[in-house]
Amino acid sequence: MSEILPSYLAGSWRSGTGAGAPVHDAVTGELVTRVSTDGLDLGAAVAHAREVGGPALRELGFTGRAELVKAAAAAVAERKQELYDLSARSGCTRADAKVDVDGGFGTAMVFAALGRKGLPTGNVIVEDEEVPLGRAGSFVGRHLLTPRRGLALQINAFNFPVWGMLEKLAPALIAGVPTIVKPATQTAYVAEHAVRIILEAGVLPEGVLQLVSGSVPGVFDVLGGQDLIGFTGSAATAAKLRSDPAVTHRSVRFNAEADSLNASVLGPDATAGTPEFDLFVGALVTEMTVKAGQKCTAIRRAFVPKDRLDEVSDAVSSRLAEIVVGAPGAEGVTMGALVGLDQRDDVRAQVEKLRAEADLVFGDPAKVDVVGADDGRGAFLSPILLRATDRSATAPHRVEAFGPVSTLLPYDGVADLVGQVARGDGSLAGSVVSNDPDFVRDAVVGMAPLHGRILVLDRDDAGESTGHGTPMPQLVHGGPGRAGGGEEEGGLRAVRHHLQRTAVQGGPGLAEALAR
Repeated sequence: MSEILPSYLAGSWRSGTGAGAPVHDAVTGELVTRVSTDGLDLGAAVAHAREVGGPALRELGFTGRAELVKAAAAAVAERKQELYDLSARSGCTRADAKVDVDGGFGTAMVFAALGRKGLPTGNVIVEDEEVPLGRAGSFVGRHLLTPRRGLALQINAFNFPVWGMLEKLAPALIAGVPTIVKPATQTAYVAEHAVRIILEAGVLPEGVLQLVSGSVPGVFDVLGGQDLIGFTGSAATAAKLRSDPAVTHRSVRFNAEADSLNASVLGPDATAGTPEFDLFVGALVTEMTVKAGQKCTAIRRAFVPKDRLDEVSDAVSSRLAEIVVGAPGAEGVTMGALVGLDQRDDVRAQVEKLRAEADLVFGDPAKVDVVGADDGRGAFLSPILLRATDRSATAPHRVEAFGPVSTLLPYDGVADLVGQVARGDGSLAGSVVSNDPDFVRDAVVGMAPLHGRILVLDRDDAGESTGHGTPMPQLVHGGPGRAGGGEEEGGLRAVRHHLQRTAVQGGPGLAEALAR
């Protein structure tokens, strides 16, 4: 696969020209492919989405489009093993790949079910109740939702090439909006194969799904008020895209989900030996090691009562010592590689910034024992646990090492806890692990304005809990401030995000008549 990775544009597979950007195997360092869009007519792809894909989708109505999403998800599920195997080249263990692949088609299936059950067959959703606008009742107003006439450009992160795509694609298609997918370079070959699986299944009309394997020069210049951009990635990139004239001048609808310094909190009641203590330790180790910590929802700051730092440090270190780092599929391996050497080097650099204000508790950022691979060629890194006891430290609340890295932080009471959590400037996900309802209430209410989602974990719900780091398609995924200020998923809310809300004024029953 060392040639230029193809894009699917305007009805055919096409490859860019030039040398392209190399993409290497995260485990062996071998060249996997090259990525380039030089010489490709991306403007034609935008026109194809609007002129071919959009009309084809709008002919089907909401429930018909939900059936398309179901069929696309089923196609991915049927060939999931191919994606598991390919994901290993990006450093993913089988468990990591299942999170991405199964999470992706599972999320799309949920959207399809919600669309089939909760939306009308046509292209008009009537909202709320009629609002009287005159004394006699002959003049009223109501809101309608209808498909926009543009396209959705999704710009995805490297860590979830399948899930990240399908969670955006499903609500867009149900809303009647064709999509152009732009995956991150490091794992574009996984996203390309997922798109290829869907297209080969023949379940989508032409123009509904296109793929750009590489950069998108000039595309923002031709986007307008009927179009949408969905972005997942760094806060810095989100800020840059948000300032583009397409968004600031032409009102392209923009949604961002950015990395954040997510927090998990151990309640004062959760002493060693309680179920909640063990749940906290287990969740922290899981979030540090699944996908080698390369998750936008991973726990970066772990807050514990100030008198419990030692016992938590010891318990987490003991669990981390059981983690086996190495090649996906090698015997005993429980954590794979980071996505590439550049990513590993960046994580190491961020760890050094954290170490300026935090002590190293477990791991060595410079070396790690590796099973089944050459640690000199692969992007392997030890889990790194840090501990910051100085309350004036700023790095743990500003610096994100996007890998298997977390920092333990002490707190003294709910007010202190909430104040420290707020220093992260907004997060996607938080968790409170406690069996004390009073503490849970105060902590959650205090943390809620700072988070898009908060998990309350205790001995009673642990058996069914999906965990700190797993967003659910029925609920909103996003967060304020540094986390991007946007919302993804959230059930039919995500579909409505892609629709146009219009106030219609006229006689009673007008809205229902328009919806027929």
